[in-house]
Amino acid sequence: MRTLSISLLLLVACNGGGDPGDTDASTGTSTASTSTADASTSTTASSDTVGTSGDEPVTDTAAPTTSTTSTTDPVDPTTTTTGTTDDSTTGEPARPPGIHYVGRHDDSDPSAIRMSWSGVGAVVRFDGTDLHVSLDDNGRWFTVVVDGAVQPPLNTQPGAQTYPLATGLAPGEHTVELYRRTEGSFGVTTVLGFDITGELLSPPPVTRRIQVIGDSISCGYGNEGISPCSFSAETENHWLTYGAVAARAVGAELHTVAWSGKGMVNNYGDDVFEPMPQIYDRTIAGDGGTAWDHARWQPDVVVINLGTNDFSTDKDPAENVFVPAYVAFLTHLRDVYPDAFILPVAPLLWGDEATMVAGYLQSAVDQRHQAGDMDVAFADINAQANGWGCDGHPSVATHEAMGQNLVTALGEHLGW
Repeated sequence: MRTLSISLLLLVACNGGGDPGDTDASTGTSTASTSTADASTSTTASSDTVGTSGDEPVTDTAAPTTSTTSTTDPVDPTTTTTGTTDDSTTGEPARPPGIHYVGRHDDSDPSAIRMSWSGVGAVVRFDGTDLHVSLDDNGRWFTVVVDGAVQPPLNTQPGAQTYPLATGLAPGEHTVELYRRTEGSFGVTTVLGFDITGELLSPPPVTRRIQVIGDSISCGYGNEGISPCSFSAETENHWLTYGAVAARAVGAELHTVAWSGKGMVNNYGDDVFEPMPQIYDRTIAGDGGTAWDHARWQPDVVVINLGTNDFSTDKDPAENVFVPAYVAFLTHLRDVYPDAFILPVAPLLWGDEATMVAGYLQSAVDQRHQAGDMDVAFADINAQANGWGCDGHPSVATHEAMGQNLVTALGEHLGW
């Protein structure tokens, strides 16, 4: 037995399987004591009742490393080529060992991966017993999943810290997932590296992809609170949102682009500063200087859940303002995702207003159909409230029901 250090410069970032959209995997060099960086660079780029407040590359910084214990020499990643052999279980092209980053992230500095949107994280598959992560973060919450079992949540502390994700596992293959629960308005999470006792393996394949665009409901604002309660980061759990519930049910990877208080035209409280279409293309939620390269990750379906905040107060946008804005956003989504099915869903409203806004969304869909884009449809996935979270937001149980309704809609329109 011998312990070796091998560099983790294999950024299988955001992409899955062997799909044509998998364009950002990079390669690294494995040595006994040193590492060299040769990773890909990024092109960089919501409340229904309440709102919340809202990359420069680092040089000369050591790359993240993993310590490995193996009975054989680790495979030199530079000799693992791009998929001329098939994965024995999926039939897809083999992928090189690497960390799979989920969600939009800035990997221009491979030793400090920056991310912030709800649900961002990483998937690590390895043959060994222990996994730790080093993060530069502050007071945010994460869901940890080990071999499919959800673990107690991780709450980060200020500054660069190392946290155990899985220790004392039985020797063998394991998959550990780490997902941020709290939304982008809480700031940036920086992944500094992973420590593995064992051998890094290729990440699991990704065969389906869902993107959810929304406001606080899509973030999971207050869903773990019990009304009456005031919102805090601890009560927001993206893992238990309708989008995450549906994605797990259909075996899809989820990217969420959502911010509490945001609308299509008006934000909560008649605020019009940077509604969702103006921040949608960012890599880092709160950083307008980071532009996401949509070619890096192409969804199969885009779910849009916006409008609750637009119609949350007395100054509702007129139909001739809201509908054209919605159509323009649908057009932009089609430009960046030419093959995706786009599914606007009814926002959380009540009575005559809910009926009126549903008509607005159907009108927007009809206009896209008239333009020749038939891969757009309207759906209502709202569910009867089963308890309330903080500040009038859906509870975990209500999210579960909404998630099941979304699964039904996906089955209807995509055959999933």
